[in-house]
Amino acid sequence: MRNGILNSRSKSRNSKSGRRHLAIVFSRFLRYLAPLASCLVPVLLLASCQQQMADQPRHKPLARSGFFGDDRSARPDVEGTVARGELEGDEHFYTGKIGGKPADSLPFAVTLQVLGRGRERFDIYCSPCHDRVGNGEGLVVRRGFRFPPSFHIERLRRAPAGYLFDVMTHGFGAMPDYAEQITAEDRWAIAGYVRALQLSQNATLGEVPEPERRKLMEQR
Repeated sequence: MRNGILNSRSKSRNSKSGRRHLAIVFSRFLRYLAPLASCLVPVLLLASCQQQMADQPRHKPLARSGFFGDDRSARPDVEGTVARGELEGDEHFYTGKIGGKPADSLPFAVTLQVLGRGRERFDIYCSPCHDRVGNGEGLVVRRGFRFPPSFHIERLRRAPAGYLFDVMTHGFGAMPDYAEQITAEDRWAIAGYVRALQLSQNATLGEVPEPERRKLMEQR
C-alpha cells in the first residue's frame, strides 16, 4: 500500500514538472515567434490584396468571342474615324504633291541640320543600293541586285523633290517602299540631301562660294 502511495505521489510530481517544463518551452516559443509574426502579418495582408482590374474579363488578341455577332474579339475601326495624330491633312508634307502634282520644293526650310539628318538617313537606308554618292553602285548591287538609275542622270536631276518623296513612300520598280521605316519628315530630309548630292556632282566652280572656292584652288 505504502509503495502505491509513493508511486502515486511520484507520478503527480513528474506530471507537474512536465507541465511546468512545457509551459516554459511554450513561453520561450512565443517569445521567439512574436518578432516573426510581426514580419509575417504585413506579408499576409499584402498577399490578400488583389488588383481587380488585372483580373477583369478580357480577350486574348484575335481570340474568338461569343459577345459579338461576328465572333471576333478584335473589333474593326469605326468607319470614318482617324487616330489621334494621324490626320495627315497637309497634302504637301504627307504626299509630296500640291494640287495633285509633285511639288518642286520641300514643305519646310532646308537647313544644314536638315541636310545632316538627310545624309544620316540616306547612308542607312539608301546607300546600300545607291551608294554614298548616288551613282547606283552600292554593295547590294555589286552582289547581284538590280542596278538603280544614278541620281545624276538628266531625268532625275530635273525630277521634282516631291517625286523623290513619292518614290520613297510607295516604292518604284525593284525598289520597295520605305514609309514604315522612314518618317515623312526624314523622307523629305533625304530628298533634300539627294538634291545636295546632285548639285555636288554637277556644280561648276563658279557656283562655289568664294571662301570655299579659294580652298579648292589652294588644294590644286
